[in-house]
Amino acid sequence: MSESQGGSASESVESPTDDGADGSDPDGSSGEETVSSKDTKEVIMEATFRALSKHGYKDLWMRDIGEEMDLTRQVIHYHFDGKYDLLSSFLEHIIDQYEGSVVVDGDADPRTELRARVDQCLFGPEFEEFSHWDRMKVYHELYTQAQNDGDHREVFNEHYERIRGGIVEVVEEGIEEGVFRDVDADRMGQLVTDVIHAARGRRISLGHEDAPEEARTAIDEFILESLERTE
Repeated sequence: MSESQGGSASESVESPTDDGADGSDPDGSSGEETVSSKDTKEVIMEATFRALSKHGYKDLWMRDIGEEMDLTRQVIHYHFDGKYDLLSSFLEHIIDQYEGSVVVDGDADPRTELRARVDQCLFGPEFEEFSHWDRMKVYHELYTQAQNDGDHREVFNEHYERIRGGIVEVVEEGIEEGVFRDVDADRMGQLVTDVIHAARGRRISLGHEDAPEEARTAIDEFILESLERTE
């Protein structure tokens, strides 16, 4: 793993031998109940979220993540090749949580689906532990690091394009059905996506808690209403 990947991977990784590796099952120490590989990774992902929330990206060490879970820290080194590898998987994990959470009735019209997608991005799905904005804070901390990390920047770009692409598809569908005016769907998708990102950034970085609701109102008034056919 090169130093260009994340810059601090080698600085924040302890050797697996620091955990007292003794040949025991990497998913737990002697006498501890083991869990499946899938469940173990889920535990590590949630522990990573809690550790990032407390320590931030720059001050995060592997031992901080280990302290947030019941399994031995050795299990982290078994599944991931250091901090950078773990955070790359974590980034994909939290993105998957959001991309799989938009639920719209199959018979919903384009207006309803477009509003549902906007609401999901601005207000997020419900989670059992930690709120949407707790998770967005961690997401945006990794987002700010992407300017110096080509691999993570690529992941964020792909996520951005999937959000934008989903909105474009709904706009195109609305145009085909005669619900929306004949507009440039790509530019409209770009505009809506950028408004969403700006509102989330203002909420997280500047503490403007009303930013998402204001953005939602503006999208309704200046974008969605402008899409409606008046004929």
